[in-house]
Amino acid sequence: MSTLHRRRPVSGALRHVLLIVGALIMLTPFVYMVSTSFKSQAYVLTIPPQFVPDPATLDNYVQVLTTQNFAAYFMNSVVVALTSTVISVLISSMMAYAFARFRFPGRELLFRLVLVGLMVPAMMLIIPQFILAKQLGLIDSLQGLIVFYVAASISLNTFLLRSFFASIPGELDDAMQVDGANAWTRYWRLVMPLSTPALATTTIFTFLATWDEFAWALTIINDPSKRTLPLAIQLFQGQNATQWGLVFAASVVAVLPVILVFLIFQKYFVQGLTSGAVKG
Repeated sequence: MSTLHRRRPVSGALRHVLLIVGALIMLTPFVYMVSTSFKSQAYVLTIPPQFVPDPATLDNYVQVLTTQNFAAYFMNSVVVALTSTVISVLISSMMAYAFARFRFPGRELLFRLVLVGLMVPAMMLIIPQFILAKQLGLIDSLQGLIVFYVAASISLNTFLLRSFFASIPGELDDAMQVDGANAWTRYWRLVMPLSTPALATTTIFTFLATWDEFAWALTIINDPSKRTLPLAIQLFQGQNATQWGLVFAASVVAVLPVILVFLIFQKYFVQGLTSGAVKG
């Protein structure tokens, strides 16, 4: 057997070992979070850590779901995340279609201005956003969250979708145009159905970003009835002591919609990422 053939099994085994180690590093915090959510407060900080709760209890979940108005905060997050995602993906796809298909003066300059949004850290915009939200009457409202979440996600979504739209043959557009299809028809009936991987990727990114956003929600929401899930989880953290069982139980409940969204769109997720990366 040649030296090359002997090296291939070794490199393959090393690759698998590295992947397993990486997977364990990624999964351990999640497994510990789930495990801790089934422990009572007395067993949360035991040394060495217990990954199998003994005794196991559902009290944390019962307390989370029946106190602090948790269900209302959960629904607030659902409304904000879903609305922001739908609006952001729709607006971004229309902008991306215009940048990819139409030729007009200043097109590249406008696109680069849109990309500037990717270069500015979100925390630097908190104060200007707060002043703008106050002038628009959006303080202490779910609409105030949705408007600024959409604005924050448009740059990345437009960048990803424009790259994918540009890879769709223009001849298809020309053929529909010959048949009398206008720009909206070509966008909605041709480009959108062919762009499922890119749309799935932007949907996942936008939903994740809006679902667990904390800083902006903490800045403008004062009314307890308008709180979102990240703010609700913070309520379980006391000034002198934190009820980690409740925090992790609430976190497990909060992560379930994220897993659901990823499972729905994961079939197209990797394909969308690679398409945007290669064709951009």
